[in-house]
Formats: sequence, C-alpha cells, structure tokens
Amino acid sequence: MFYKVKIKDHIRVSPDKFGLELRQAIVAEVKSKFSGFISKELGVVIDVSEVDEIGEGVIIPGDGAAYYETSFKLITFEPEMQEVLRGKIKEVADFGVFYSIGPLDGMIHISQTMNDFVSFSKDKVLQGRDGHRSLKIGDQCRARIIAVSYKEATPKIGLTMRQAGLGKEDWIEADLKDGGKVAAGDKPKKEEKGKKE
Repeated sequence: MFYKVKIKDHIRVSPDKFGLELRQAIVAEVKSKFSGFISKELGVVIDVSEVDEIGEGVIIPGDGAAYYETSFKLITFEPEMQEVLRGKIKEVADFGVFYSIGPLDGMIHISQTMNDFVSFSKDKVLQGRDGHRSLKIGDQCRARIIAVSYKEATPKIGLTMRQAGLGKEDWIEADLKDGGKVAAGDKPKKEEKGKKE
C-alpha cells in the first residue's frame, strides 16, 4: 500500500548546492538521501512529496556543509500481508513467476499460480492441465500477498493467485460470468448421458 509519511531529520546541504534557493537545495538533498531507501518501518521510499518546514542552518567545524532541521513528507510503498495487488507477470520460470507490483517484484510459486496441475513449457508459459489456463510474460493479474520478509536489502514478497477473485484478469471475468460456480482453474464436470440409476 502507498503511504505519505512525515519525517523530521537534519539534512546536510553540501557546498556545491549553496548557489541554489534553499528549498530547492533541501529537496535535492532529501531525494539524494532517501530515494530507493528501504526499511521495515517505511517500506520503499518512492519520492519526496513536499518540504514543510526548514529550520535555521548549522555549520559543524571541519565540515563545509550546512545542516538544516527539516520536516518533509515522503511517498512510500509498504507491502502488507493479505493485500490484493494488480500487477503483471515479469518473468516465468519452472518454479513459478516473478510478479511486478510497481516499485517491487514479488514471487508466485508454481503451486500458487492456479487451482490445477501446472506444467512449464520451453516457451516460458505455465499451463494448467485440466482447466487449460495459461500464464505468460506480460499477463495482467491480481494476487494476494501471503509472505513478506526484510532479511536482505530488498524485501522478499510471496503471493498467491489460488483464491476466488484472483488470477489472470481473463479468468476473473470468466469466473464472474459463470456466477462463481467454477473456481479458478477448475472445469465443470460433464454429466454422463444414458446412464440409469
């Protein structure tokens, strides 16, 4: 989910930016410091929204820069458990798909792509055996976050598409037209004709 977060910090304005208007210099330094910043508390910083207040500048002996106590707002993206996100398939592998959700990529294990036995083809396509549904690079989908881990610099996001209302956009539309009678990846069973009880 996207958030607007208010932060208060001492921003260092380097001497090469002294020629700029102060607010412009502060925005440039905040962008330089926080763009792409990732933490468990903030998520991923996307951009600087606005600079609210700039305090008096302070010079520290031995450092030619000026420091300003500044309050500003950042736009961040923080993946949350059970959140449903629209995105597209970025890459297909034999173990699953990589799913682009804007500023980050998540991973959908092959067992979580559809309610079917799934096989991988050399054309980089995941194919369902019974439902004849397929996933390929560029497909628009909806997926739910089921795991988030911040152990490394970039968060690892696990997703699923095996629930009602999730999956490839075409599947969702088809399931809605069927009145929800057919779950994603399942095929209606044909009745045997001429069989007496």
